[in-house]
Amino acid sequence: MDFLRWLIEAFNSYITIGSSALLVREVVGNIFGLASALGGIRRKIWAWPVGIIGNALLLTVFLGSIFGHDSTANLLGQAGRQIMFIAVSIYGWYRWKSSKNSSGHAVTPRWATAKERISMATVMVVGTVALTPIFGALGSYEPVWADAWTFVGSLLATFGMAKGLVEFWLVWVIVDIVGVPLLFSAGYYASAFMYLFYGVFTLFGFFMWWKAQNDAKPSIETSLPDPTIKVPN
Repeated sequence: MDFLRWLIEAFNSYITIGSSALLVREVVGNIFGLASALGGIRRKIWAWPVGIIGNALLLTVFLGSIFGHDSTANLLGQAGRQIMFIAVSIYGWYRWKSSKNSSGHAVTPRWATAKERISMATVMVVGTVALTPIFGALGSYEPVWADAWTFVGSLLATFGMAKGLVEFWLVWVIVDIVGVPLLFSAGYYASAFMYLFYGVFTLFGFFMWWKAQNDAKPSIETSLPDPTIKVPN
């Protein structure tokens, strides 16, 4: 019973930094998210289950009025995307585990096709437009379109990671451009600072996957037949 009481208190405790207070589970959830991103850069399967733990913690954070105080802002897009993350992460976990190659990496990065890029851009715009009034009716924090944008972008980025698309890192960048100001305005400072860091971190991940994609290509010399080898008639 004492342990349960301690767990509940820890669940709702804060870290005071100057005039700001950071929710402990928000900080811990983002640490798990950062660890998952590191695993993603290295293309390690454990990135997915680590990310799922972080998503579960952050789900309780963004449903602030349910798990925290009544006055805490609800970000339904942010909360909903944690559920989405968990669902897509299960798919990505399975896909990477099934495609693990001899090099020890779970996936070989590739560029998206022109059709895939057009589809991603269309889903980004149409999804944001469609979800904005829905999130608004449910009482999400203003500006609601920004919450919808981060939700749809996060879905595309996570799916792109599962598919091994190099561009998924750039999708995270456009998500962070909108998501960071939204989180600051809603008072979720730990997540805002973490997403600000992610913005730089994702660019690093993009170039790492770009290099891995180039390294995976056979060179011209190795792909051509050896002229010294005689082919029998």
